[in-house]
Amino acid sequence: MSTSEKTIAAQATAVGQGAIAVIRMSGSACLEVLRLCTPPTLSEKLKPRYAHLSYILDANQAPIDQVLITYFAAPASYTGEDTVEISCHGGMLVTERVLQRLFQCGASPAEPGEFTKRAFLNGQLDLTQAEAVMDIISANNDLALKAAQFQLQGSIGSQIYSLRDDLIHVLAHIEAYIDFPDEDISPDTAEALLLKLQGMCKKITSLLATADGGRLLREGIRTVIVGPPNVGKSSLLNSLLGYERAIVSNIAGTTRDTVEERILIAGLTLRLIDTAGLRDSDDVIEQAGIRRTTQAISSADLVLEVVDASQARPTDEVSIPAQTPHIRILNKADLDRHPDWAATQGIAFSCLNDTGRSELETAIYQIFAEKLPSESANNLIAVNARHQHELSLCLEHLQLASDSIENADSPEFTALELREALTHLGEITGTIDTEDILGAIFSSFCLGK
Repeated sequence: MSTSEKTIAAQATAVGQGAIAVIRMSGSACLEVLRLCTPPTLSEKLKPRYAHLSYILDANQAPIDQVLITYFAAPASYTGEDTVEISCHGGMLVTERVLQRLFQCGASPAEPGEFTKRAFLNGQLDLTQAEAVMDIISANNDLALKAAQFQLQGSIGSQIYSLRDDLIHVLAHIEAYIDFPDEDISPDTAEALLLKLQGMCKKITSLLATADGGRLLREGIRTVIVGPPNVGKSSLLNSLLGYERAIVSNIAGTTRDTVEERILIAGLTLRLIDTAGLRDSDDVIEQAGIRRTTQAISSADLVLEVVDASQARPTDEVSIPAQTPHIRILNKADLDRHPDWAATQGIAFSCLNDTGRSELETAIYQIFAEKLPSESANNLIAVNARHQHELSLCLEHLQLASDSIENADSPEFTALELREALTHLGEITGTIDTEDILGAIFSSFCLGK
């Protein structure tokens, strides 16, 4: 039996103790599986999109659980197939017994993501929308959730389809000129074709500009806390989190490895990373921690440099790449400031009384406000790494096609580059169909008369 012929089942809600659990089943044999494990009266009254109170029965026809069963007839379901959702009591044992009974009656365990995969294969979603399903589940701030919702509604897909239609139009003219040189066809001039390709390149460049913001939304802002020993790095982490996550001690070298936690600040998700204090050390373990600190700085989206403003300024300062956003935190603001720091720009902060927290949040937001999609936008676009890769390749081939036209190369070379560009667009949505090009040729130019 092929995968598409299998009727699959899995728990759709999180595993664990709860009030209810939802088990989803999809495939052509849904009703047959249901008939084998429910009372005969259910089949007689089962109507699509109505919740029916019934029982799941074991092999001896004894009730396993009283459940609510909802049937969605194909193609009006999430997967496009016959689908059944069973809401049972949320105990781990009863949920497992219901699921095992479905398997006994002919259902197969679903693979991770298989319901959404079937939705894509059955034309219910394109690939960008399928990816948005996972983005919605994993969203950890309002902006990430809103961007994922727009993507599920087709915001990225519609942009790609629009580019694809424009590209097919240009390619249709080029290939018509190649295949039917004697036909009474007036292809666009080279200048007009170039303008269209330049317009597409501009759109793709705009989409690519959202990639970094999309990464920050999905993964969080990698925020590395650095500084010498005993300046309050771990205290800052604990203060921002609101609980004691890292060990705080006045003994230098207490933090020997990176400690990472997520936090929501000013509506943004920060991946806070506490690091080992930077200093010369003969301790092999501490040296390893310092190397990890250096590695963390090199891959940071933001560096919070913590200094003890109550003490003299150290002779060696932390080396931070110039291109990495950087905020200096003048810690221990509850103590008198040392004259060495009098003219130093930074945020006065106290881990004892939370002085400076609002100023820090504002500073972080201002750094990343322009990099993130606008929350006021009606159509948030934030392409992911896969989209970025395919769009970059598409842009490269469009630019090569433009060069080919400008150099008056043979139109076959131009068409080759355009087809490659079209392939990469199709990879984004999962729709690669050369028949569309033939359709555009015959419908637009009435060939074959």
